[in-house]
Amino acid sequence: MSAYNPNFVPPAHAPVPLNGNNLVNGLPGAGQQQHPQPPPSAAQQYLAQKQPQQFQQAPPAAGAYPGAAANKFLPPTSAVVGGPPPLQLPPSTVPPSTLPPHLRPPPTTNANVNGPITNGSNGASSANSSRTASPRPMGAQPQQQPYGQGPVAAALGNPPRASPLPTSQQQQPAVANLTNSMQNLNLIPNRTNGATGSGSALPPQQQYPQQKDYRSLGVAMAQARPPQFIDDKGTTSGIAPNVMPSPFSGQKPPNLGPLPSKMFGTAATPDRPAPPLAGQRVAYGVPPPPSTEQQNQQNNNPQKAAPPPGTAWPAGIQSPQSPPTQQVQQPSPYAQAYPPPLQQQPLPPAVQPPPPGMFGTQPTGAPLQYQAQAPPQAYGQQQLPVQPQLAGPAAFGSPAPLNVAQQGFSRLWGQDTIDLMQNRHILSPATLPPPKVVLHNQFHESINCSPSIMRCTLTKIPESNSLLQKSRLPLGIVIHPFRDVNSLPVIQCINIVRCRLCRTYINPFVYFVDSKMWKCNLCYRVNELPDDFQFDPATKTYGDVTRRPEVRSSTIEFIAPSEYMLRPPQPAMYLFLFDVSIIAQQSGYLEAACAVLNRHLDEMPGDARTQVGFICFDSFVHFYSMAEGLNQPHEMTLLDIEDPFLPRPDSLLVNLKECKELVRDLLKQLPKRFAHTHDPGSALGAALQVAFKLMQASGGRITVFQSCLPNKGPGALEPREDPNNRSAKDVAHLNPATDFYKRFALECSGYQVACDLFLMNQQYSDMATISGISKHSGGCVHHFPLYQKTKPHMVDSFRTCFKRYLTRKIGFEAVMRIRCTRGLQVHTFHGNFFVRSTDLLSLPNVNPDAGYGMQISYDESLTDVKTICFQAALLYTNSEGERRIRVHTVCLPVTASLPEVMHSADTEAIVGLLSKMAVDRSVASNLSDARDAFINATIDVFNSFKIAQNLPSGQSGQLIAPRSLALLPLYILGLLKHPAFRVGTSTRLDDRVFAMDCMKTLPLDQLMKYVYPELYKIDALIYHARNSNSSTTQDDDEEEDEPLPELPRLQLSAEHLDSRSIFLMDCGTLIMLYVGLNVPSDVLETVLGISSTAELGDYVYGLPNVVSNENDVLKRFILRLNYDKPYSALVQIIRDTSTAKGQFIERLSDDRNDSSLSYYEFLQHIRAQVK
Repeated sequence: MSAYNPNFVPPAHAPVPLNGNNLVNGLPGAGQQQHPQPPPSAAQQYLAQKQPQQFQQAPPAAGAYPGAAANKFLPPTSAVVGGPPPLQLPPSTVPPSTLPPHLRPPPTTNANVNGPITNGSNGASSANSSRTASPRPMGAQPQQQPYGQGPVAAALGNPPRASPLPTSQQQQPAVANLTNSMQNLNLIPNRTNGATGSGSALPPQQQYPQQKDYRSLGVAMAQARPPQFIDDKGTTSGIAPNVMPSPFSGQKPPNLGPLPSKMFGTAATPDRPAPPLAGQRVAYGVPPPPSTEQQNQQNNNPQKAAPPPGTAWPAGIQSPQSPPTQQVQQPSPYAQAYPPPLQQQPLPPAVQPPPPGMFGTQPTGAPLQYQAQAPPQAYGQQQLPVQPQLAGPAAFGSPAPLNVAQQGFSRLWGQDTIDLMQNRHILSPATLPPPKVVLHNQFHESINCSPSIMRCTLTKIPESNSLLQKSRLPLGIVIHPFRDVNSLPVIQCINIVRCRLCRTYINPFVYFVDSKMWKCNLCYRVNELPDDFQFDPATKTYGDVTRRPEVRSSTIEFIAPSEYMLRPPQPAMYLFLFDVSIIAQQSGYLEAACAVLNRHLDEMPGDARTQVGFICFDSFVHFYSMAEGLNQPHEMTLLDIEDPFLPRPDSLLVNLKECKELVRDLLKQLPKRFAHTHDPGSALGAALQVAFKLMQASGGRITVFQSCLPNKGPGALEPREDPNNRSAKDVAHLNPATDFYKRFALECSGYQVACDLFLMNQQYSDMATISGISKHSGGCVHHFPLYQKTKPHMVDSFRTCFKRYLTRKIGFEAVMRIRCTRGLQVHTFHGNFFVRSTDLLSLPNVNPDAGYGMQISYDESLTDVKTICFQAALLYTNSEGERRIRVHTVCLPVTASLPEVMHSADTEAIVGLLSKMAVDRSVASNLSDARDAFINATIDVFNSFKIAQNLPSGQSGQLIAPRSLALLPLYILGLLKHPAFRVGTSTRLDDRVFAMDCMKTLPLDQLMKYVYPELYKIDALIYHARNSNSSTTQDDDEEEDEPLPELPRLQLSAEHLDSRSIFLMDCGTLIMLYVGLNVPSDVLETVLGISSTAELGDYVYGLPNVVSNENDVLKRFILRLNYDKPYSALVQIIRDTSTAKGQFIERLSDDRNDSSLSYYEFLQHIRAQVK
């Protein structure tokens, strides 16, 4: 039976003592014996070259050891056939012996090599019998390695170091002693099923021997114990207590060889983990180490040689009470069930890579998502630090959690992923910025078109249509062409440089061949530059062509010369049509409209040629003449509404500057003129016909105020809505009932006339039909349902909106064309306009509050290009009669990688384009198809991402999404619950149609607040106000300049509501303040000027003026929210117990209601559909 001291249990691969002693139980090893050294193999030469770099430590300084006796406590080594060289322990980690004198080993003597194997001086080799047989890799070829071969010989064959320790020549007898002992114990010869064979060496071609089948003992026991071998006496050797489970416990071994990093860990250091304390539990599945008596019985060694308590154990030697350390991966007992992969031909020593798992490389036997996970281990085992996985961008997107380095690189590459099921609160605390376009050109990136003007659904364009179809993402752009811009370069030049082939305007992304030639970035034609292009109008000097404003700004405006005019620029022409029926008089809108118009008459855009006119209609049409010589307006009534005509066309449109007093007088008389009429008729069609006849000569804008269903004359309509079916799943009557209004709009568009509609209805007015006058003429629609002059908040809201409408800038007789790089084209447009040709939009009027959307298709592949460009050119006449061209150019990179396409998605632009497409789908088909299209689009996108990232199928509980698309399900759910697309909730048909119109015409920034409002908790504002009020003594002007704290944005769920706080929800045109029931009275008093919530009514609008710092800070925060809006939003205050609470709760789209799912339930539905 083999015998050794359990108190000196070395690790699986411990170095040979450098002084030639092979110590077991503190006794010297056998005598030295010389053996010839055969030439080393290629693998051994490689390991010999690699050993000084990866395994050896710095040589100890002279006198580092107190004596040679200290080296006797170094454990023996175990040579692994074909494995890596043993780790050389640093001398600094070997402390001097602290054993009592009677336990210290005697000095080294030259014993008889062929002497008997006992427990005495010559039993060193026998003692190592149970731990010198190291496992080989699966599929490795075992062979006998005499002295001079293998990693041990390679390690000992290094040149002698400057050290008092013996050289390699003095260590050879110890290795020979070890080899003879292994031969005597028959551990090197062939083993089959755990039995030893003859003493001959294995041939190199023999396969790895089969291990004893331990499956009957359980996987955990088999992994925790090494195989037991039978010695030459027929007895079983003991099991070392320091055996650890395989790093891939319960899994197929992924590599062909043992992992040195798993076997060795790091170099032994004095700060080893402390042994487990008494009473601590051992991990399930790992057998506890045998007791000291069992170890002594197994090893036939009753001697106990342990340092006294509190003494550190020598480096490389494990305490018997300490938990097992990391060791060689033992061959799995069920390794035969998994045949090893085919081996490749070995590389030459000069180019052969280090084994997998080495420091500096990473294991490649498992996918990246599993390499990042730590292997299972038992209690007390040391955990190796996971090396950073510096993989390429395509490796990310795995469902497993990544380490810090991987997450950092993923964010750096813009390819971060997230599990939506585990991150339900996905909304970013701050407002999400638009994704950045990376062009690898700092100048081009800095001057690219602003995302507030033009955004593409993908910031990296797929190189082919097939790649786009694989991504299942829509390709299109959303544009806000006439947006108010603070610093817009305006250029007036004789020649506007354009491409002679495609007529593209010169822009920053063209290529200058030289100072006389430039290459178009859309069609790639080389064009000549005019001579005056070298002149810089900013500096009034001649110089570099790249200094021109046209090539330094992607948004620029040209003053067009005369060749861009078909006729002289038209003057600003405004015609107002007022509904004066009995319903209109009861609503009282006319009084508010005339008052706002009279107040802001001078602020309307125009010049000295500006003209205005007014027409009223009920069952008849009323004209107002303001000719010269009249002291007051003269009214004329048209009774024949079936064949309308102009009674006096010369004085119905008058010059505003010349007849301003008559206009003001008329605006004061109109509300009183029809105050006592009771005519229920509305001849809208006839009024529109005479208005067109009045405007067709010059073009302009018709503003229509309608309060009821048109029921007289041309275009008369009948009620179609069934109030009992407002919550039905199949919504009917989304299409117009007649094409009268559409034909009228198209006729107006041909004469540069646009129609805008203000619907102030008390009842159903068939907006789906009458809104056609605006949809097809480039106009806009405003809706104020249930308008009443007795509702001050509605009056204020209408006044604010109408003021913005009157005073905002306007462009007349406009056309817009979208140009694309060769290979792309625009195939579908969304918005209010008329398509005159394939890429030309007719916009009789263009306003700064209108947005548009376009879908892009492929004509040919983009394989040979690196970037593509979209250019939008808007030609219009401003209110001063000046013809101008506003040009926007955006440049985007092209990619051939599907993961890059998925990670470059712009969620907000996608939602904006999908909402426009869904409106057309609802009108062309039905609302159910549009809702299904939303859900199917979401499922298709996540399916495509799963395929692009090679994510395993059938994973339960996970919904992996790229960070760029993480908010897509949240916004899609908001669309499904929006009044435009919701079902199961009572929604008036006019409200639904208006919501759909907003989906098509709102700019993207306003649309996102309309779809998914912003929710804030304003406690931080109140704290900031009180803190600044109590700690500062600045003036009021200086306090206003203090920056406001950034409030985190909350998801729309009632779980965030607190009865002790105040919440603010920004819905775009409406801001709601939700006041909790238990808000402190001092907060109520300083913010709202009340002592308790009971003082708040059910419907309270407007923020009260309170002289307090808290009230001022809240007003500043609301002003900041309104900064980018066309006009200030109406503020509504809702207490917790108010009847208006339902208006606030219905906008919490993350929560479940009677007819729709919650956000988490929607994620579960999406996850179940993703295959």
